Order: sequence, then structure tokens, then C-alpha cells
Amino acid sequence: MATTQTSASHVWPLGTTIAADGTLSLGGVDARELAQTYGTPAYIVAEDDLRTRARRFLAAFSERTDDFEVHFASKSFPATAVLSLFAAEGLACDVASGGELHLALNAGFDPKKVHLHGNAKSRAELQQALDAGIGDIVVDNHDELDALIDLIRPGARQRILLRIAPGVSPDTHPKISTGGPNTKFGFNLDDAARAIERAQASDKLDLDGLHFHIGSQILDLAPFRAALEAVAKLGDFRTYNMGGGLGVAYLDEQSAPEIEEYVDKKVALMREILGEGKRIADEPGRALVAHSTVTLYTVQSVKHNVVDYVATDGGMSDNLRPMLYDARYEALVVGTSQDAPREVRHLAGKHCESSDILIHDFPLPAVTPGDLVAIPVTGAYGHAMANNYNGQPRPPIVFVRDGEHRAVVRRETYEDLTRRDL
Repeated sequence: MATTQTSASHVWPLGTTIAADGTLSLGGVDARELAQTYGTPAYIVAEDDLRTRARRFLAAFSERTDDFEVHFASKSFPATAVLSLFAAEGLACDVASGGELHLALNAGFDPKKVHLHGNAKSRAELQQALDAGIGDIVVDNHDELDALIDLIRPGARQRILLRIAPGVSPDTHPKISTGGPNTKFGFNLDDAARAIERAQASDKLDLDGLHFHIGSQILDLAPFRAALEAVAKLGDFRTYNMGGGLGVAYLDEQSAPEIEEYVDKKVALMREILGEGKRIADEPGRALVAHSTVTLYTVQSVKHNVVDYVATDGGMSDNLRPMLYDARYEALVVGTSQDAPREVRHLAGKHCESSDILIHDFPLPAVTPGDLVAIPVTGAYGHAMANNYNGQPRPPIVFVRDGEHRAVVRRETYEDLTRRDL
């Protein structure tokens, strides 16, 4: 008898279907086929989800203003295939290190559509950016101003933005709040005037505007007003980069602002506070990539120690977010009826840390070793923070679309773990 196909909830990638019997299809491909082909853990990325969100950001801005840039915050998913896709879609790129700059240029981004971030850029990274001819360097501090002025050859000029700490803390986890009064990022408001004066006095720098980024996983857009009002007092510039920060729904009961609502809010604030004729730049990362990806795991063991622990073959080596900032996820046991009874269990990883729990206290059906588990919304900072703790090879990245699948990053091997040895 055929099973009834239903569209998945909003936490799953576009095009996902989950049948009544628990059959999971991603990009038109059965999840069990993907697990058999590529093994687990594996990052499964719905290509159409990435493209759709990039196009929505570009369309939302173009419908509201003529002068804008949308920079993919590459730290959220620094994989060549993801970067190449966004370059082809017309996005610009935000990088925060020499390594991310190398990845962006290798992936095909026009150097003029790249800008370099970071609170501790080395002279080598600044020189790398200058040699590449990137569009903007976002200057974080006076030491960096000194180094940049020293490195730019006589007669040359580099366009810059100054990163400002506006003293605004949004409602998000403290570890991903970046715009408050006590932050390692940017010039505080008292020091910003001197930085502006220094930049404008240099014949090597073209101060194009100001930048601020107040944090990540922001679901309440109100703090952007206070931040922009604070920055607006520093002077009149062509470009204002309000950073990124748009949050996403990780759980079915959560909601997040739509891309269009977020863009409308920022553009309206720019006009209200700064007037017409300003360029707005934005840096979405999580909002572009989080929902694109589902991580597949295989259950290894089930035991009861006060509560039930369902242990998988992954964990903090492929998703550090639950351990770093108590991030919550949902999970699906593939091939189990959606009507099956459930009990609260811990979905655990395989690593030698008590904190290696992917999901605390989550209602799971009865499971046995060999069962396949899928966790959605893992595109942001999963691959980016993946590591080799306990000698765990990092997972592959697999693109799915229209019933086809292809690996774009292979699984690491044990031999890779010793490849750099001398």
C-alpha cells in the first residue's frame, strides 16, 4: 500500500516530504538511500533551499531600494560549493580571515564584492586583502588602522568601513551577542570619532561608511533601531552596513521574521533615521543556510541511566552549537510511524564529554541500533565548526536536487588525520 506523502513542517528544507510511516525525502531523494551511499554522519543540503533564500534576499532589497549589497556571511557555511552557488546567484561575500578570503576567491567571488572582517586581523591577512583588491576592509581598531596605513603603498587607496560597537544587546544568547558595550568587536562610541578623524585624514584610506553587527539569531527586530540611531550620530556617510543577525526557527513551535519583513524593517529604518540616498549593506549567514541542511546519524546504542540515552555516531564533532550555547533542535527517526508512542530521551553523541548531547529531553519513539536519525536546520555552523575530536573524521557534504544527489565535500579518512604530520 502506498504511503501518504505530506509536506514537512517549516524547520525542514524546501521540498522535503515526510510520509506517515516516517519515510523522509530530501530534494527528491530517500534519506535511507543517502545514508547507504555516503554513510553517516552526513550533511545533506537541499540546493533549491539555498538558491531560493538568496533570491528572496536580493528581491526583497531590490524592491525597496536601488543601492544595496547583500554579503553572504561565509563563516556560517564555508564550503566551496555553497560559496560558488551564492557567487553565481549574485551575492557579495563577507569573510573574517585569510582562510575565508582564500575560499571566497577560489569559489569565484569577484574580489570587489568581498569585504574582510575580524577583530584581530594580522598584517599578513591585511596584505592578502590588499593584494587581492577586495572591495572593503572593515576596520576594527586603531592598531589595525596603523597597520593598514603602513601597508598600503604610496599613491594607492583602500576603501574601508569602520566597525562600531553601538552599545546595543539584542535578545539572544550572550555568546553570540556582539554589539553591546562590553564586546571585543569594533570601536566604542566614545572612541569612534577619533577613528573617523584618523581615517578621513589619511590619503591612503577611502572611508565609505560605518558598520555594526549586534548579534546572531535575532528574532526581535526592535534593537536595530537603537543601534542605527547610535551610529547615525557619528556623521554622514555613503554606506551603512547594519550587519546580519536574522534568526531562524529551529523548532516547530518557533517562529522567526520572514526575510521580507527583516529587509523592510532595515530599509525603513535607514530612510527614517538617515534620509534618502544611502547605500545599505547586509550580511545574512544563518538565514541563508540554516534550513538548507539535514544531518543524518545512525543510532549505535540505547541505554537507561536515570533517563534513556540514544547514542549516535556523531555529536560535538559535527555540531557544536548545543554544547556552546544550549541550542535546541528537533529530530526524526526515519522509517518510524509518526503516530508511534514517544518517550523523553537524550539524543547523545559518541564523544568523551558529558556535554556531548545533541538534544536534551526530546520525545523519541522506541529506537534500536542501526536506526537512522535526521536533525534539520544544521546548515549554519555545523560544517563550519566541525572538528576531529576523538579522531572523528569530518562528515561529507551532499547536495540534493530534483531526485539527484552528489557529494561536494568528501568524508575525511583516518589517513587525513595524519596527512599533516612531519
